[in-house]
Amino acid sequence: MSEEVLPPGEGEKMRLLRNAPVQARSAARLAGLLDAAASVLDEVGMERLTTALVAERAGASIGTVYRYFPDRVTLLQALAARNLQRLEERIDAAIPEAVGTALEALGTVADIFLSMFRAEPGFRSLRLGDVLDVRDAGRPEPAKARLARSIADSMAVAFDDVDAEVLASRLDVALEVLDALVTRAFAVDPGGEERFVSAARGAYLSLLDDRVLTT
Repeated sequence: MSEEVLPPGEGEKMRLLRNAPVQARSAARLAGLLDAAASVLDEVGMERLTTALVAERAGASIGTVYRYFPDRVTLLQALAARNLQRLEERIDAAIPEAVGTALEALGTVADIFLSMFRAEPGFRSLRLGDVLDVRDAGRPEPAKARLARSIADSMAVAFDDVDAEVLASRLDVALEVLDALVTRAFAVDPGGEERFVSAARGAYLSLLDDRVLTT
Protein backbone atom coordinates (compact mmCIF):
# COMPACT_ATOMS: atom_id res chain seq x y z
CA MET A 1 0.00 0.00 0.00
CA SER A 2 1.40 3.42 -0.93
CA GLU A 3 2.27 5.90 1.77
CA GLU A 4 0.42 9.17 2.10
CA VAL A 5 2.17 12.42 2.91
CA LEU A 6 0.78 13.96 6.08
CA PRO A 7 -0.78 17.42 5.77
CA PRO A 8 1.11 20.51 6.95
CA GLY A 9 1.08 21.05 10.70
CA GLU A 10 0.78 17.38 11.56
CA GLY A 11 4.40 17.10 12.67
CA GLU A 12 3.68 18.49 16.16
CA LYS A 13 1.10 15.78 16.83
CA MET A 14 3.16 13.03 15.20
CA ARG A 15 6.11 13.79 17.49
CA LEU A 16 3.94 12.84 20.46
CA LEU A 17 2.87 9.45 19.16
CA ARG A 18 4.36 5.99 19.52
CA ASN A 19 3.64 5.06 15.90
CA ALA A 20 3.06 7.99 13.57
CA PRO A 21 0.48 7.03 10.94
CA VAL A 22 1.76 7.15 7.37
CA GLN A 23 -1.24 5.63 5.63
CA ALA A 24 -4.69 7.09 5.13
CA ARG A 25 -6.40 4.41 7.20
CA SER A 26 -4.09 4.96 10.16
CA ALA A 27 -4.49 8.74 9.90
CA ALA A 28 -8.27 8.32 9.97
CA ARG A 29 -8.01 6.07 13.02
CA LEU A 30 -5.89 8.68 14.80
CA ALA A 31 -8.37 11.42 13.95
CA GLY A 32 -11.16 9.26 15.33
CA LEU A 33 -9.29 8.78 18.61
CA LEU A 34 -8.70 12.51 18.95
CA ASP A 35 -12.36 13.23 18.15
CA ALA A 36 -13.37 10.73 20.81
CA ALA A 37 -11.01 12.31 23.34
CA ALA A 38 -12.48 15.76 22.63
CA SER A 39 -16.00 14.41 23.10
CA VAL A 40 -15.10 12.75 26.40
CA LEU A 41 -13.41 15.96 27.57
CA ASP A 42 -16.63 17.90 27.05
CA GLU A 43 -18.55 15.37 29.12
CA VAL A 44 -16.28 14.49 32.04
CA GLY A 45 -13.46 17.05 32.04
CA MET A 46 -9.72 16.63 31.82
CA GLU A 47 -9.11 15.09 35.24
CA ARG A 48 -11.56 12.25 34.69
CA LEU A 49 -10.59 11.46 31.11
CA THR A 50 -8.99 8.03 30.72
CA THR A 51 -7.66 6.09 27.77
CA ALA A 52 -10.32 3.45 28.47
CA LEU A 53 -13.11 6.03 28.08
CA VAL A 54 -11.57 7.28 24.85
CA ALA A 55 -11.29 3.75 23.47
CA GLU A 56 -14.92 3.05 24.32
CA ARG A 57 -16.12 6.29 22.73
CA ALA A 58 -14.08 5.63 19.59
CA GLY A 59 -15.28 2.03 19.33
CA ALA A 60 -11.67 0.88 19.46
CA SER A 61 -9.70 -1.48 21.65
CA ILE A 62 -7.50 -0.13 24.41
CA GLY A 63 -4.60 -1.65 22.50
CA THR A 64 -5.39 0.60 19.55
CA VAL A 65 -5.20 3.64 21.79
CA TYR A 66 -1.86 2.52 23.23
CA ARG A 67 -0.56 1.87 19.75
CA TYR A 68 -0.50 5.65 19.26
CA PHE A 69 -0.47 7.06 22.79
CA PRO A 70 1.64 5.63 25.64
CA ASP A 71 -0.52 7.41 28.25
CA ARG A 72 -3.37 9.87 28.71
CA VAL A 73 -1.02 12.87 28.91
CA THR A 74 0.40 12.13 25.47
CA LEU A 75 -3.15 11.82 24.15
CA LEU A 76 -4.05 15.22 25.60
CA GLN A 77 -0.87 16.75 24.18
CA ALA A 78 -1.76 15.47 20.72
CA LEU A 79 -5.27 16.90 21.00
CA ALA A 80 -3.84 20.23 22.18
CA ALA A 81 -1.50 20.26 19.18
CA ARG A 82 -4.51 19.76 16.91
CA ASN A 83 -6.34 22.60 18.67
CA LEU A 84 -3.38 24.89 18.06
CA GLN A 85 -3.14 23.86 14.43
CA ARG A 86 -6.84 24.47 13.80
CA LEU A 87 -6.73 27.85 15.55
CA GLU A 88 -3.67 28.95 13.56
CA GLU A 89 -5.29 27.86 10.30
CA ARG A 90 -8.46 29.85 10.99
CA ILE A 91 -6.51 32.94 12.01
CA ASP A 92 -4.14 32.69 9.03
CA ALA A 93 -7.16 32.49 6.70
CA ALA A 94 -8.95 35.41 8.35
CA ILE A 95 -6.17 38.01 8.60
CA PRO A 96 -5.67 38.54 4.85
CA GLU A 97 -9.43 39.00 4.49
CA ALA A 98 -9.72 41.46 7.38
CA VAL A 99 -10.90 44.97 6.58
CA GLY A 100 -10.06 48.13 8.48
CA THR A 101 -7.09 48.74 10.72
CA ALA A 102 -4.55 46.32 12.11
CA LEU A 103 -6.17 46.66 15.52
CA GLU A 104 -9.54 45.67 14.04
CA ALA A 105 -7.90 42.64 12.46
CA LEU A 106 -6.54 41.67 15.87
CA GLY A 107 -10.09 41.96 17.19
CA THR A 108 -11.02 39.30 14.65
CA VAL A 109 -8.33 37.08 16.19
CA ALA A 110 -10.05 37.40 19.57
CA ASP A 111 -13.38 36.51 17.97
CA ILE A 112 -11.90 33.36 16.41
CA PHE A 113 -10.43 32.39 19.78
CA LEU A 114 -13.88 32.79 21.34
CA SER A 115 -15.44 30.71 18.58
CA MET A 116 -13.09 27.84 19.45
CA PHE A 117 -14.48 27.83 22.99
CA ARG A 118 -18.02 27.73 21.63
CA ALA A 119 -17.66 25.27 18.77
CA GLU A 120 -14.48 23.17 18.99
CA PRO A 121 -15.10 19.98 21.01
CA GLY A 122 -12.88 19.67 24.05
CA PHE A 123 -11.36 23.12 23.63
CA ARG A 124 -12.87 24.65 26.79
CA SER A 125 -11.07 22.15 29.02
CA LEU A 126 -7.75 21.73 27.21
CA ARG A 127 -7.37 24.80 25.04
CA LEU A 128 -3.79 24.85 23.65
CA GLY A 129 -2.36 22.46 26.22
CA ASP A 130 -0.52 24.98 28.39
CA VAL A 131 -2.73 23.81 31.27
CA LEU A 132 -0.97 20.44 31.26
CA ASP A 133 1.64 20.29 34.01
CA VAL A 134 4.33 18.62 31.93
CA ARG A 135 7.86 19.54 30.95
CA ASP A 136 8.11 18.99 27.23
CA ALA A 137 11.71 19.32 26.08
CA GLY A 138 10.59 19.04 22.47
CA ARG A 139 8.46 22.19 22.74
CA PRO A 140 10.45 24.71 24.81
CA GLU A 141 7.96 27.57 24.51
CA PRO A 142 4.32 27.82 25.59
CA ALA A 143 1.75 27.27 22.86
CA LYS A 144 0.43 30.81 23.15
CA ALA A 145 3.92 32.20 22.57
CA ARG A 146 4.12 30.21 19.34
CA LEU A 147 0.64 31.44 18.41
CA ALA A 148 1.69 35.03 19.10
CA ARG A 149 4.60 34.73 16.68
CA SER A 150 2.42 33.11 14.03
CA ILE A 151 -0.20 35.87 14.26
CA ALA A 152 2.45 38.61 14.24
CA ASP A 153 4.07 37.18 11.11
CA SER A 154 0.70 37.03 9.32
CA MET A 155 -0.12 40.57 10.42
CA ALA A 156 3.22 41.88 9.15
CA VAL A 157 2.44 40.45 5.71
CA ALA A 158 -1.10 41.85 5.65
CA PHE A 159 -0.25 45.29 7.10
CA ASP A 160 2.88 47.11 5.98
CA ASP A 161 3.15 49.23 9.14
CA VAL A 162 3.16 46.31 11.60
CA ASP A 163 6.39 45.47 13.41
CA ALA A 164 6.20 41.67 13.78
CA GLU A 165 8.75 41.48 16.59
CA VAL A 166 7.08 44.15 18.71
CA LEU A 167 3.62 42.76 18.05
CA ALA A 168 4.65 39.20 18.92
CA SER A 169 6.00 40.37 22.27
CA ARG A 170 2.80 42.24 23.13
CA LEU A 171 0.58 39.46 21.80
CA ASP A 172 2.33 36.97 24.06
CA VAL A 173 1.01 38.96 27.03
CA ALA A 174 -2.35 39.83 25.48
CA LEU A 175 -3.18 36.22 24.60
CA GLU A 176 -2.48 35.13 28.18
CA VAL A 177 -4.94 37.75 29.44
CA LEU A 178 -7.51 36.80 26.81
CA ASP A 179 -7.18 33.11 27.62
CA ALA A 180 -7.54 33.60 31.37
CA LEU A 181 -10.67 35.74 31.15
CA VAL A 182 -12.33 33.72 28.41
CA THR A 183 -11.68 30.52 30.36
CA ARG A 184 -13.50 32.09 33.29
CA ALA A 185 -16.34 33.16 31.00
CA PHE A 186 -16.93 29.56 29.93
CA ALA A 187 -16.32 27.93 33.30
CA VAL A 188 -20.07 27.58 33.96
CA ASP A 189 -21.89 29.04 30.98
CA PRO A 190 -21.29 27.01 27.77
CA GLY A 191 -22.16 30.08 25.75
CA GLY A 192 -19.75 32.31 27.66
CA GLU A 193 -20.71 34.69 30.46
CA GLU A 194 -21.01 38.04 28.71
CA ARG A 195 -19.41 40.24 31.38
CA PHE A 196 -16.22 38.17 31.21
CA VAL A 197 -16.31 37.85 27.41
CA SER A 198 -16.56 41.62 27.08
CA ALA A 199 -13.84 42.23 29.64
CA ALA A 200 -11.58 39.66 27.95
CA ARG A 201 -11.86 41.28 24.54
CA GLY A 202 -11.42 44.78 25.96
CA ALA A 203 -8.36 43.89 28.05
CA TYR A 204 -6.78 42.04 25.11
CA LEU A 205 -7.23 44.98 22.72
CA SER A 206 -6.02 47.48 25.30
CA LEU A 207 -2.64 45.76 25.22
CA LEU A 208 -2.49 46.02 21.43
CA ASP A 209 -3.16 49.68 20.72
CA ASP A 210 -1.79 51.42 17.66
CA ARG A 211 1.36 52.53 19.44
CA VAL A 212 2.72 48.97 19.51
CA LEU A 213 1.56 47.96 16.05
CA THR A 214 3.42 50.40 13.84
CA THR A 215 7.07 50.35 12.86
